[in-house]
Amino acid sequence: MTAIRVLLVDDDPLVRAGLSLMMGGADDIEIVGEAADGAEAEALVDRTRPDVVLMDIRMPTVDGLTATERLRAREDAPQVVVLTTFHADEQVLRALRVGAAGFVLKDTPPAEILAAVRRVAAGDPVLSPAVTRQLMRHAVGTAADTRRTRARERLAALNDREREVAVAVGRGLANAAIATGLFMSVATVKTHVSRILAKLDLDNRVQIALLAYDAGLLEEEQGER
Repeated sequence: MTAIRVLLVDDDPLVRAGLSLMMGGADDIEIVGEAADGAEAEALVDRTRPDVVLMDIRMPTVDGLTATERLRAREDAPQVVVLTTFHADEQVLRALRVGAAGFVLKDTPPAEILAAVRRVAAGDPVLSPAVTRQLMRHAVGTAADTRRTRARERLAALNDREREVAVAVGRGLANAAIATGLFMSVATVKTHVSRILAKLDLDNRVQIALLAYDAGLLEEEQGER
């Protein structure tokens, strides 16, 4: 089995050392480099070609948000998981909007961090339903009317079935649960998710969830129940 190549980016050498020690013991994960800021991370990505980047947000020179946006804009972009000490922070939301696959708290148990890296490498964003709801409530609470209007304009490109899937993704449901709730196969759900991503020019289902919340779709669904 090919090991998952991971790049660690954090300005605290103790954090990097701890992550390296913890992750280095996993047979299926290889630490290919460490960086102290976003600029250094970009250079290392060119040389090491990681599958996953664990990215701190607050760093000198080039912060994690800027680095994440630059990395995700690349043609062969690595997945980025944001490292943070905050449960719901506007900067975390911004990181998700520019393409991060999710986030993990720095005090997350080692086994869960390893699981997060494996999930992201497999294409599954790292946000539990509970954390997703927390972030989305924060996003809605700080969103201006113009954000809702723009989100609704973008979602107008979806057909009714795709809109239903987008709402389900916003609720934090996995594909199997969406399939059960909407009476379709898991394969059909995956097809709808892929079409939504393509139509809306999004990177992952986390961004679908953010857009659904911005547009107020989940509030509408709750009101109909």
